[in-house]
Amino acid sequence: MVRAVNLFSALVLAGALLVSPAAFAGAQVEERLAPSLVTVLSRAVSDSPVPTRYADGLQVRTWLAAMSPRLAKRFPDATERMEFLATVHYEATRAGLDPQLLLAIIQHESGFKKYAVSLAGARGYLQVMPFWTKLIGGGEHNLFHLRTNLRYGCVILRHYLDIEGGDLFRALGRYNGSLGRSEYPDAVLANLSRHWQYETPRLTSTAAVGPLGAIAGQTAVQ
Repeated sequence: MVRAVNLFSALVLAGALLVSPAAFAGAQVEERLAPSLVTVLSRAVSDSPVPTRYADGLQVRTWLAAMSPRLAKRFPDATERMEFLATVHYEATRAGLDPQLLLAIIQHESGFKKYAVSLAGARGYLQVMPFWTKLIGGGEHNLFHLRTNLRYGCVILRHYLDIEGGDLFRALGRYNGSLGRSEYPDAVLANLSRHWQYETPRLTSTAAVGPLGAIAGQTAVQ
């Protein structure tokens, strides 16, 4: 009987994993926020779309050209890939974060799966917990929407960085709900070093836009 129950449980779990893409996130911890902080964070997640022609700026184009080949297998469609990367760059920069760090987090959190759902209920590319939409946003916000998901994730990580006085290791632990443990920060920083390192090239107005800044030895994400 015990074996039958265990077999049934295993089948249920396997079925759940087939229905929804697996994600490797922990769970951000719901916290009490001062009303003034709620106001600040609410303003930060308010909708502000990527500016028209944002990706046409020379520095952004150069960054996109360096990052695009690394995501070609994950996003075979070039238009979709460029939209994703431009949104990553815009939302990270808007929140004062490193766009490459954001890519490293997405890689670990969801494996670049838009509709990923963790066992804890975190959603989307950056595995945002649904309670955040009620806490600082709007209940109607769709965390599977690209810009909404990235906006929330960036605002949340920026909030944790501020709490931790800029300590990225501890902020990443908070983001994953594993503060004080090293597994998650180590994994994210390893992704950053292995796949997403980027050196801003010295540009002129006539510089050729190609995979500039890509460091030798960087590997595409499989």
